[in-house]
Amino acid sequence: MFVGLVFVLLWIVLALLAPWIAPYGPNEIRTEDKLLPPNMAHWFGTDNFGRDILSRILYGARVTVWTGIVSVGIACAVGVPLGAIAGYFGGKVGNLIMRVMDTLLAFPSLILAMALAASIGPGLLGALLAVGIVAIPEFARLMYGQTVVIKEKEFIEASRAIGVRNKSILFQHVLPNAFAPLIVQITLGLGSAVLTTSSLSFIGLGVRPPTAEWGAMISYGRDYIISGEWWMTVFPGIAIASTIFGFILLGDGLRDALDPHGRSSKKEQR
Repeated sequence: MFVGLVFVLLWIVLALLAPWIAPYGPNEIRTEDKLLPPNMAHWFGTDNFGRDILSRILYGARVTVWTGIVSVGIACAVGVPLGAIAGYFGGKVGNLIMRVMDTLLAFPSLILAMALAASIGPGLLGALLAVGIVAIPEFARLMYGQTVVIKEKEFIEASRAIGVRNKSILFQHVLPNAFAPLIVQITLGLGSAVLTTSSLSFIGLGVRPPTAEWGAMISYGRDYIISGEWWMTVFPGIAIASTIFGFILLGDGLRDALDPHGRSSKKEQR
């Protein structure tokens, strides 16, 4: 978990400090310096417009991390209440909500995100909404399962017996008891959001040029791989991989830390 936390915090800090630590502007064009390999003036080299790759990666972290946080926030804000309502009340309303979630889960997440982004229109807003909508079923299913288990607990039955309103039970008892698995899902969801956002930008359905974004940078550099300008794709790819790797390690670590039963079962299996 510590290694994952280091990676995540590193990219967050770099994203916040990008305007002060980037050696050049993200869209600063220097035609005389185009396609330079890594050197002392440009540590990660330059692209086909002479823009500094390191500066664009630092500014791209702001777009990628921000997009991931907002899209997961959308998914959590919509999916958690829907899952809680479906799990707590059940009946026709609950079945309807979960069947809609199952329908969304039936489509591969990237394909569904591509369809939504194409429908909304290319751009940062389209990518945010597409990634957020795709992640809603995961939070809804998780919250549904947690609510079904928690609502059968004795303290929930006692709350009903003394006349506590359903709204209060959901917010004061069900949601706090489902907090640990939700935190894990949020962490893992951030990694998936980064990958999906970069994929959309790679195929032209994400942020629009000349905005610095890691997936778009790889898309720019793919035509130059054969001619030997490897740095245009390798360094943005490392940025994406390290960010996803950090969120996965952090999520796994939080799962072990917040789920003592799961940790003990793993030890027994070993």
